[in-house]
Amino acid sequence: MSTLAKDTLLLLAAVCLPQAAVAAPKASPAKESRMSQDPVEVVMQMIKAWDDRDGDKIADMFTEDGVLHSMMIDPIKGRENIRPRMKFLVDNASYMKIEPRNIAVKGNTVFIERTDNFTFKGHSGKVPVVGVLEIRDGKVAEWREYYDRKELLEAMGVGEDF
Repeated sequence: MSTLAKDTLLLLAAVCLPQAAVAAPKASPAKESRMSQDPVEVVMQMIKAWDDRDGDKIADMFTEDGVLHSMMIDPIKGRENIRPRMKFLVDNASYMKIEPRNIAVKGNTVFIERTDNFTFKGHSGKVPVVGVLEIRDGKVAEWREYYDRKELLEAMGVGEDF
């Protein structure tokens, strides 16, 4: 992500949520060779992995002890337990596009308001979502999702929860 794009996202966050938005810390030169420590950039890489429907990349972006918690169901703990869920979702989708609306940063936590657009097993839908991602060492340590589960399942054309 370009510096201009990062600055634009941070400015957007500061305007939309001034009490929560702070400048993301700059990575030291020693860390530049590793995956970016900038929390917004990590989230943007996660969005790209979803848009590319790359379940392994999504799972690999979690810390080994990472947690995925859609708030209306039990959390999934551990990268290798998260992987099958990610692969199930992307393997059954012929299209995915995450459209960020607002992003705010406080320390290592990124708040993202977005719309998830998808075609899942032939059913096209879109669902508004708010995600809260805690970033540690360039990876997602915890990802909390807030959305209407019933609306998501209906948009996916799924009769039973998974």
